[in-house]
Amino acid sequence: MSLTYSSMLDLQTDLINFKLHNVVDNNTFSSSELNISKPALIMFICNHCPYVIHYHDEIKKLALDYLDRFNFVAISSNDIENYPQDSPDKMKELWHKLGLDFPYLYDESQEIAKLYGAERTPEFYLLDSNKIVIYRGRMDDSPRDPAHVKSSELSYALDQILSGKEISISRTESIGCSIKWKN
Repeated sequence: MSLTYSSMLDLQTDLINFKLHNVVDNNTFSSSELNISKPALIMFICNHCPYVIHYHDEIKKLALDYLDRFNFVAISSNDIENYPQDSPDKMKELWHKLGLDFPYLYDESQEIAKLYGAERTPEFYLLDSNKIVIYRGRMDDSPRDPAHVKSSELSYALDQILSGKEISISRTESIGCSIKWKN
């Protein structure tokens, strides 16, 4: 496991459209299917990254607390030839095990990760109801140990957008494993 930091997409960037395989229902999911009246949380994750695994309970909690008020989409862009544990079948299995049903998309070409400037797992992009990026970064300041969390920037940003406030911390360094690029 190698700890790396990310550069990510600029704030105020419009939603980058996508059309990817949703492993949850084996259909294609398009960004045009996002509910236009709700903000959106797009997360770049994968199955095998220890930093993502550390956040499984927190992702479930976010879905429980916010799924009715936000669009949630998870995207995995890893090379499955060298990381078969990130394959669509394994993605679906994990989502079922976690009890999650929001879209978990497979970015086989890795094009969407590249367009978003995603480099790490996990990375989070919060878009307002106009589908403009208003937060990008990490879940919190302790990607390895929940006992040491001092600041939950993502939850704070979600709450601020719901209360109509400007996001006070709009960018944080995403910390995690590098996306596993195809050669």
